[in-house]
Formats: sequence, C-alpha cells, structure tokens
Amino acid sequence: VQLQASGGGLVQPGGSLRLSCVASGSTLWINDMGWYRQAPGQQRELVATITNRGIATYQESVKGRFTISRDNSKVTVYLRMNSLKPEDTAVYYCNAVWRNLTNTRTYWGQGTQVTVSS
Repeated sequence: VQLQASGGGLVQPGGSLRLSCVASGSTLWINDMGWYRQAPGQQRELVATITNRGIATYQESVKGRFTISRDNSKVTVYLRMNSLKPEDTAVYYCNAVWRNLTNTRTYWGQGTQVTVSS
C-alpha cells in the first residue's frame, strides 16, 4: 500500500486548509485511515481517525475545528482544517491500517507541511 498526501501549505491564523491522502496498491483490506502530526521537537500525535464505516475520532484540541472524512470508492481520506492556530503547525502524516484475517499492517504517507503563521 502506498499513501500520497497533499494539500499542506502556509496559512494565516484563522484560515483553512484541506489535506487529502490517496491510497494505492493492495487497498482491499484497508480499515481505519487517519491523520497524525509531528511538530519540531515533538512526538508524532494522533489528530483524527475514521473507520471504513465513517466513525470518526478526534484529538481533543482539534474537535470542532477539524473534520475527517473518506471516500471509500477512491480510497482517499481528507482532513478539513478550519480556524487554524499557530500550534497546529506540524508535518501531517496520513495513516492506513491494513487488516485481513491473519495480518495487520500500518502504512504511512510521506507527510505534508502545514504552517500557520501571520
């Protein structure tokens, strides 16, 4: 499975961005997809995840501002980020959990930089 993320950039505080991540390869057994982020000097942290049935979970600090969604027909996960704050600045990584009857694997995209600054 390969994950290709896009949509990062520089935005002013209060602005919005939408990240996209498309999966390719052996995508049939992809279950959960999600977004993580890593700020300089910090550990990678969960931002949001979504199951293949559309059940979403969020980190507390982004609730009400970020929305995760997915298009299963395109094997693509999105992250709509509104009311961005400087503390949202990080490299954002998409993630996919591949699971069949005997194996579970986790795949990561290459990361896309989000910078929130005036």
